[in-house]
Amino acid sequence: MLSVVATPIGNLGDISFRALEVLKSCDYILSEDTRVFRKLAERFEIETRVVSFHSHSSESKINEVVQDIRSGKHVALVSDAGTPLISDPGFSLVSALRKNGLTVSPVPGATSIVAALSGCGFPADKFMYLGFFPAKKGRQTLCKKMAESEYTCVFLESVHRVEKTLKMLSEFLDPEQMICVARELTKIHEEYIFMRACEVEAKIKSMTRKGEFVIMVAPKGFNFM
Repeated sequence: MLSVVATPIGNLGDISFRALEVLKSCDYILSEDTRVFRKLAERFEIETRVVSFHSHSSESKINEVVQDIRSGKHVALVSDAGTPLISDPGFSLVSALRKNGLTVSPVPGATSIVAALSGCGFPADKFMYLGFFPAKKGRQTLCKKMAESEYTCVFLESVHRVEKTLKMLSEFLDPEQMICVARELTKIHEEYIFMRACEVEAKIKSMTRKGEFVIMVAPKGFNFM
């Protein structure tokens, strides 16, 4: 079977006992970046063989893993941080295994979007996750969708585009609509930055540009500032 194993998004202490058990006992581990996984392996003395598997892995590589699992091998899948498939590689493999009637079992744990929502204070009983903000096409359409949503909207953005994205977003939102930017989650410099849409220009000037950003947009009318 394939175990889809969530790993820490920052603080290595967040790894679960079950995740460690699986990673140490499986036949081999598929890792998005073997160099990144090595840090976790060294910390917890994981000696299992590690094989590179990422979003550009070939169909033949996927078929090879499918055959291994069909023959009875236990394989684990990890991404660089958090839960595989949630804006991380793995969909093509899991889909192929399901089509072949093979077992896929999640080993749940950290994911940056849920971590951010749990510490933000915006409504989280219902939310809309939008993945990574588009680099080119569809940016304005997505901004309009967030402006009109009755739920908290959550998306990811890179350090290189966060300023441009926040400025664009602020042009479509109600001026009083709240935005929260979470960065460095679970790490020493964890930070939540709150702003109204009308304050974006001033806030981003003092914002630290480091790490991956989780951006949350509250529904119109919600405000605790």
